[in-house]
Amino acid sequence: MQARHPPATPRNRFRTMVRAFRPHRAGLSRSALRRTAALVWLLPLLGLAGCKNSVLDPVGPIGTGDATILMDSVAIMLCIVVPVFIATAGFAFWFRAGNTRARYRPNFIHSGTIELVVWAIPLLVILLLGGVTWIGSHELDPAKPLPPITKPLRVQVVSLDWKWLFIYPDLKLASVNELTIPAGTPIDFTLTSASVMNAFFIPRLGSMIYTMNGMTVRLNLQADTAGTYLGESSHYSGDGFSGMRFDVHALPAEQFDTWVEATRQKGPVLDEAAYKALERQSLNVTPFTYRNADPTLFARIVAQLIPPAEGPPADTPHRDVSPKSIP
Repeated sequence: MQARHPPATPRNRFRTMVRAFRPHRAGLSRSALRRTAALVWLLPLLGLAGCKNSVLDPVGPIGTGDATILMDSVAIMLCIVVPVFIATAGFAFWFRAGNTRARYRPNFIHSGTIELVVWAIPLLVILLLGGVTWIGSHELDPAKPLPPITKPLRVQVVSLDWKWLFIYPDLKLASVNELTIPAGTPIDFTLTSASVMNAFFIPRLGSMIYTMNGMTVRLNLQADTAGTYLGESSHYSGDGFSGMRFDVHALPAEQFDTWVEATRQKGPVLDEAAYKALERQSLNVTPFTYRNADPTLFARIVAQLIPPAEGPPADTPHRDVSPKSIP
């Protein structure tokens, strides 16, 4: 007698596929399946292992505020995302073809209860997100001074092609591609660009901000603990963009004073001539310091009394600026 096979409907084909996959048939033991499932769950955690220099590992009040807003916003949005996934799985299970208790209502049109739930929950989420954004935007305003624990340190920042110039007007010092600050002291940044628009960002201190030619912006940050933190350009600005990274050395007050005294004893002087040589386009500049800096230099850069440096000629690019265009 010939065996009878079920009709080849999509439902029966799916059941056949499920029955065909068994741990012993696939060559996997139950313990191997458990280890595989555990690894799948651990993958998102492994993705967070590289957050050492990210906004999720803040070291100052602004960075902490940024991280708090981020986590609060995610938690609020999960109030919609998680129930939607649960409801999707629940509806798919309850209204499966094999559930005879599920009511089939092809003429269903409207339910006031469903409409209330569908609109009320997103409305509450929008109100909560709006409140978090409104409060955070005022509390973390980049130009808002931090509580005066100690006298702020003023730092003037100039984004160049492709390097960062940091001027300490009160100390009459300057540094390139390296920022040294005292830990626990508010830092009052004034930023501009000597060329194209750029973006100044120290992830663990918080608040990325753009720099623009002929304009200044204010930014107040603070490192609560001593350490070395990553600073970078977060806006593409040309060939040397990837090399516009700098270390931020947050030192205890005594070590910062020692650094100031040591810096005053070495390095060149930063005047207009030295600045014009510095602003020429260059890649991957090694950090160095100036022992004396003209305190009026930053104002003249902003006022465009010192014009931006010319780029390389289009027909003969310089090897240090456009290495990929030269054979």
